[in-house]
Parts: sequence; C-alpha cells; structure tokens
Amino acid sequence: MNKTTPATVPAAEAPAPLKSAPSRPEPRPERSTGSRIGELVQRQGVLAVLLTVILIASFVYPTFASLDNARGVTVQASFLAIVALGMTLVIITGGIDLSVGSVFALGGVLAAWASQWGFFAALLVPLVVCGVIGLVNGLLIARANMAPFIVTLASLLAARGMLLAFTDEGATTYLVPKDSAFAELGQGSVWGFGYPILIALALFGAGGLLLQRTSFGQTLFAVGGSSDAATLMGLPVARTKILVYTLSGLLAGLAGALNAARLSSGVTIVGVGMELDAISAVVIGGTLLIGGAGSISGTLWGVLLLAVIQNLINQIGSLNSSYQSVVSGGFLIVVVVAQRYLARSRRTT
Repeated sequence: MNKTTPATVPAAEAPAPLKSAPSRPEPRPERSTGSRIGELVQRQGVLAVLLTVILIASFVYPTFASLDNARGVTVQASFLAIVALGMTLVIITGGIDLSVGSVFALGGVLAAWASQWGFFAALLVPLVVCGVIGLVNGLLIARANMAPFIVTLASLLAARGMLLAFTDEGATTYLVPKDSAFAELGQGSVWGFGYPILIALALFGAGGLLLQRTSFGQTLFAVGGSSDAATLMGLPVARTKILVYTLSGLLAGLAGALNAARLSSGVTIVGVGMELDAISAVVIGGTLLIGGAGSISGTLWGVLLLAVIQNLINQIGSLNSSYQSVVSGGFLIVVVVAQRYLARSRRTT
C-alpha cells in the first residue's frame, strides 16, 4: 500500500521587524513675543533711556555735547564704574556689599600715604588691605552663613573707623608727590581720555568676558538663581562667594587709589553713600536684586546715566546736587517695579 507523504505546508514567515524611526528632539517651546520684549527691555532699556537723555540734553544745552564736558563726565563716572563692577558680581550671586564706599575712601588714603615710597607701593598697599576686607566679608558670609547685609554693614563701619584712626579723625591729609608716576596715573591721558577711563573700560571688558565666556561666570548665575541647587550640582558655592566679595573689595580699593592719584591727596570725606550709588547703577542696569540675572554692560550704562543726570543738573544751574538723589531714587523705583512685572510676566508665559 502506497503511503502518501503529506505535503509540507511552509511555515508562515514572520513579518520583518519594523525599523524604528530615528528619534527627533522635541522642539523647544518658542518664547512669546512679550517675553522676548521683556528680556530686551531688561537688558537694553537703560541704554535707550541714556541715549534719549543725552539727545534731549544736547539740544537744550549746547555745552552739554562738548568734548570737554564728555571727558569730565566720563572721568568722574569711571571711579563709580569700577566700584559698581564689583557690586554687579556680588548682586548676581544674590548678595550685597554695603562696605564699598568706606573701602573706597580707605583705599584712597592708604594710596596717598604709601605714594611716598613709589608707584607700586601706592597701588599695592590699598589693594592688599581692601582685598583682605573683602576676603573677610566673603568668609563670614560663605563659611559662617552670616547675612551679607549685616556683615558688610559692619565692614562699612570698621573701614570708616580705620580711616579716621589712620588720619587722626581727619586732621591729617596725606598728599601724593607732584609729578610722580602715581599722580600721572590719575591725571594723565591718552588721546584726550584719562587713564581712569581706560582702566575702567579694560576692567569692564574683562568682566564681560569673565561673566559670559567662563565657567566661573556661569557659576555666578547658578549661585544667584538657587544656592541650594548649585550645591546639589556640585558647584563651588562657598568659594564663589568668597571670590566675588574679595573682588569687590579689590575693585573698591583700586577705585579709591585712582581717585587719590587724580586729587593728589587722600580725602577722608569721599565715598559717603557711594555704596547706594553703586547699587542703584547696578539695578538700573538690569541686574536683579534677588540674583541670578544681570549684565556688565547694563551696569556701565547705569553708571553713565547717573553721571549724565548729575551733569545735567549742574547744567541747569538753579538746582543743587541733592536733586540727583531724588532723580536716582525715582529711576530706581521705576526699574525695580518694571523688573517685578517682567519677572511675573515670564512666569505666566
């Protein structure tokens, strides 16, 4: 009997595995137009105000637009600009430095006193002493977790006390030797621009690169945004705070030394209220008082705006210098209110 072999049914072929489509990054949500405008106003609004004030003042007062007047305004603003540069770094980290006015005055007196031993002594002595004051501020704030307001307020009083003790309650005025290299640093010029202006511009250029192009600058923003989050990310929070307060002291001492070189003496009454002018310039320039956001260029425009306002008041003639405080305070209130509004609008978008 013939047996028929059953036909083998071919097994169903398994479907070829589908190739997974290449993963594409999800597109970032586009920022609203209002958010972009708000960020632009925060960063460059003060520049627009500055240019507007300069344009109006040039039409109203012809002497305002003269080259000599511009040189005088910028030279006077250069000392505050150097102090405000250090204040910008401090405020970006969420801190404050109230000692810079007294440190500025102390640096000028020390520079005038040390100028009798030459150029390098006149610069080195105030930088060392004022840098140590900033270092102590940073250590107490970063290591002992003390409030910046209290620590720097104590340093303000201590530096002013050191100044008065060193000058016999202001009875002794130290003079810078005439025709010395140190005096030339404050009074000399290149192409009509004084050395203090060039030094301030160089420092602001270096500060801009430090803030925007280095990891240290990004750490400043991270610490100011959230110190706890920066710690969890492994960032050197304490070391960063110590460095910015030390830099603030160094820059205040340098500005005081340059001012003494320009005046040819260590004046004891300078620097009173300078810390408030520096804070005003920084905040008007768009740096948030709560930290985490700011720019070096904005601080420069804020300093120039305050200097232009002061010069414009002098041009009017019928107003005294006290009106500058009124105008500066008004600008400060408007800027702080605008910052709060812009921050709130960003959170809602």
